[in-house]
Amino acid sequence: MNAAPRPLPTPALPLPAAPAAQTRRPTGLSGFDMALYATVVFAWSTSWIALKWQLGVVSPEVSIMWRFAIASVIMFAWAGMSGARLRYPPAMHLRFLALGLLIFAFNFVSFYYGGLSTPSGLLAVVFSTASLFNMLLAWPILGQRIEGRVALGAALGLGGVFLMFAPRLFGASFDAAAALGLGLCVFGTLLFCSGNMLSAWIQRGGVAVIPATAWGMLYGALSLAAFAAAKGDPFVVEPTAKYVGGLLWLSTVSSVMAFVAYLTLLGRIGAARAGYSTVMFPVFALLISTVVEGYQWTTPAALGLALVMAGNVLVLRRR
Repeated sequence: MNAAPRPLPTPALPLPAAPAAQTRRPTGLSGFDMALYATVVFAWSTSWIALKWQLGVVSPEVSIMWRFAIASVIMFAWAGMSGARLRYPPAMHLRFLALGLLIFAFNFVSFYYGGLSTPSGLLAVVFSTASLFNMLLAWPILGQRIEGRVALGAALGLGGVFLMFAPRLFGASFDAAAALGLGLCVFGTLLFCSGNMLSAWIQRGGVAVIPATAWGMLYGALSLAAFAAAKGDPFVVEPTAKYVGGLLWLSTVSSVMAFVAYLTLLGRIGAARAGYSTVMFPVFALLISTVVEGYQWTTPAALGLALVMAGNVLVLRRR
């Protein structure tokens, strides 16, 4: 994984200094950074179909609880085998709890409920706005300067994604249910980005990615279990290949692999370019949809793909 970030200079400082990895490599990406990007894009590109398979019989809260209960067990085992520190003071556990609520619980609750009335492609498009929210939040919270090249690249990417999904966006019937679904997805994206800022702060305070993720997933699962119990939701598993297969895929690939890669990337290169991976994966989700669901390509879709690729070059290239 990445080199350990510098600890906070004093407990009184609310925000730490930038980590050494980011100081050494302010614009360019290493081969390891590119591998992290590829892992995140692959894992999250394939997650949307699996997410839709979770909807129907089991409540979203219970499905997400199962997902992160499984994922947290894997993460704690990984942390134990690697000799990572797992004991932290109560103040740090409060941060882990907040991380779990933001990234591993109610972010997903918002998207699962939004998915009940929103097409899967539109879910991915809304979530791709995380790159913009990350840049906006990183400036006042983490003190990271927004480079014009990064902003332009992200804008091109988002514009391209919009063109690719324009027929679905304008073809949807924006009734009350559709508007609520869209609002839930936007809210979930804001929760995710707020969790990004907290994760970067935790990493820069000297906590490694794996134990922070393990604790965050555990607290997220426990919070959802309490929430589901209060609602009276039954703790069941739908006995179908799609549900169980999707659950295992989401727990291992889309959760463990993706979140470790993404949160590591966040600490290494900053929120703006780490968030750009959320612009890339809707493109590959669309390619998967072409094979699995018979998506029909159009001229706006092809133009949108070109814009996304151009934006990717702008964001990732060295000066």
